[in-house]
Amino acid sequence: MPRLSEVIAELDALWPPQRAEQWDAVGTVCGDPDAEVTRVLFAVDPVQEIADEAVALGADLIVTHHPLYLRGTTTVAAGHFKGRVVHTLIKRDIALHVAHTNADTADPGVSDALAGALDLRVTGPLVPENNLGRICELDQPETLAAFAARAAERLPATAQGIRVAGDPDMTVRRVAVSGGSGDSLFDAVRAAGVDAFLTADLRHHPVSEATQHSALGLVDAAHWATEWPWCELAAAQLDEISDRHGWDLRVHVSKTVTDPWSSHHTSSGAPN
Repeated sequence: MPRLSEVIAELDALWPPQRAEQWDAVGTVCGDPDAEVTRVLFAVDPVQEIADEAVALGADLIVTHHPLYLRGTTTVAAGHFKGRVVHTLIKRDIALHVAHTNADTADPGVSDALAGALDLRVTGPLVPENNLGRICELDQPETLAAFAARAAERLPATAQGIRVAGDPDMTVRRVAVSGGSGDSLFDAVRAAGVDAFLTADLRHHPVSEATQHSALGLVDAAHWATEWPWCELAAAQLDEISDRHGWDLRVHVSKTVTDPWSSHHTSSGAPN
């Protein structure tokens, strides 16, 4: 069995920490470098449900996309919900490693996994300077409504579902995709000349301006749903590394939905 330090070295080769944004918090959060690793769990969020799942699974290492402490902390007391995650992991000898913006810009990375989940053919990066997002082509043209239905079918189900802006009957041939929050990329999307943009966390004003600017179709999915396919890609990459080294790791992908929005909706409307 490999030591944690050996596994982390391979993960850092996949997603070099120096490629992370300066504001980001990537790398190993907790774990003994000399501890043996036999079972690994991939997930999007390092929340208590995932820590508990790792305990039940008998995992020695959790790899998440989102950081546990993005802005730092002065305490890991178990009375705080993040501190309780740390206490759970340390008591059970479970390491936690984070690959965030360094996985976004990897090749293949988060947006490649998103494109793959929708069976899109990647033709290049959306933002070449930092390899962010992907420009893709469909095998056959389809309407924006059909493309949105494809996203709804292929991505994990969430309370939000899929929101669409634009003419549902417009023809879509080329699309841009970006896992996670993507409304800062509208300039690059317009410059790419695509028909539609699939991402998450689209806000009112950027969407309003984008639809007024051009006939761009917008497909907005839940943040968690657009990044979860990366877990499957990353797990497959670690499986290949394990086979190459003869490590015999057991690699798992969490199917626990950690999207924070609940399934409960209330109706809305202007008062009579």
